[in-house]
Amino acid sequence: MSRHAAAVELRALLRLAAPLMAGQVLLFGSNLVDTLLAGHLGPVVLGAVAIGGSVWMVPLMAMQGIMYSVPARISRLVGAGLRHEAGFVFRQALWLALFAGLVMLLAVRLSAPGLVGLLQVPSDLQDGLVDFLRAVSLGAPALGAFMACRGLSDALSMTRPAIWFGLLGIALLVPIGFLLMYGGFGFAGLGAYGSGLATALVIWLQAACFLLFVSRARAYRDIGWSLGRMGPERAALAGLLTLGLPMAASVVMEVSLFSGAAFAIARFGAIPVAAHQIALNVAGLAFMMPLGLAGAITVRVGLAMGRGSLQAARLAGMLGIGVALATQSVSCLVMVTLPSTIAAIYSNDVDVQAATVSLLALAALFQLSDGVQVAANGALRGMQDTRLPALITLFAYWVVGMPIGLLLAFPAGLAARGMWMGLFVGLSVAAVLLTWRFRARTVFAIPPDGVTAGMTAGLQLVNEAPP
Repeated sequence: MSRHAAAVELRALLRLAAPLMAGQVLLFGSNLVDTLLAGHLGPVVLGAVAIGGSVWMVPLMAMQGIMYSVPARISRLVGAGLRHEAGFVFRQALWLALFAGLVMLLAVRLSAPGLVGLLQVPSDLQDGLVDFLRAVSLGAPALGAFMACRGLSDALSMTRPAIWFGLLGIALLVPIGFLLMYGGFGFAGLGAYGSGLATALVIWLQAACFLLFVSRARAYRDIGWSLGRMGPERAALAGLLTLGLPMAASVVMEVSLFSGAAFAIARFGAIPVAAHQIALNVAGLAFMMPLGLAGAITVRVGLAMGRGSLQAARLAGMLGIGVALATQSVSCLVMVTLPSTIAAIYSNDVDVQAATVSLLALAALFQLSDGVQVAANGALRGMQDTRLPALITLFAYWVVGMPIGLLLAFPAGLAARGMWMGLFVGLSVAAVLLTWRFRARTVFAIPPDGVTAGMTAGLQLVNEAPP
């Protein structure tokens, strides 16, 4: 394509990506608010909320992965001139959010006591951790609904609502969290349980407001609200699940990779663990940028595929990967040039600072790999190609990255640094293979893996159903 076409695509991508990046940072900010509020209630509450937040991140990201199917599917419909079928897909996504949310709610509540033993949580933190998880899990169905609304809006290139309701969540979480955790107005403070309850309540309020906005705003009126049956359609739900479950698996495998690394590093003592958590927090904040960008790449590639243009899809995907390299180069530069400053923000302990500085150098290295792999995955989502990418991430993270990290950490004696080297290798392998997969799909027109069959059958019901 011409330079003009590339410039036009780049502007469209960045215009779409900027609000999505901000939305991901706001999602990260909710966890920060929980931590800051808990910090003033003592180390027991802080520890329970911190560990609970890390555990809750797994089902949260799994839900986000499942609901990635919404923008992937709807953007393709919009590109094909079938915007009026988006309402049917969105309605099915809400049913999926309800079903998946209830499953996650029950799974977290029932498994919470067992996780205490599995994670070897100190005895003084156990009750608070279980209370937090059981409370925050109440928000699981609403979390799915919120992400369905965000997926619909993103696919329609309307990304500002996600920022508005993300800011609303932060604004509500501070007073509600303070009241439920510390007490007031005749209420007793609930500590860690109050933190989880506040988070769940805020998620429900966000979802309700977003749903009300979507149902009333003029910009959504032409998406076919009355098309098809109102209830769940098995074929349509199966299509969304077939598309979304591999994406959820990919996300969970990456989250669990870092969780597994934390468990391994815990054997080396408190200082390496503290340094790992700080470096991981910094890397996690930096990761929000390419994660938001990946959502925009999904939409742009999906629109191109809907128009039937592999060339346009390739341009959108490769430009997105290039932008991810640019944003992560900035993160890399910051971590390389200011490691001592960053470490000092998090801890006053000289030993922890020194250990953090050594890990930040490795965190800086894998910023590029992490950005490329999530961007390439976003491009493949836009092509509704999810099964092989899930297998690629499984191979890269758990067959390559984790074993290398364990070998370098223990037999080689490199401790936490060795574990992070393994993380770097795993992310790099994922970046190379996922980028190769995307280029192969767009250059050589490799046929899809069949994940859209269920959704296609479900959409056919729209024309068959009575209005």
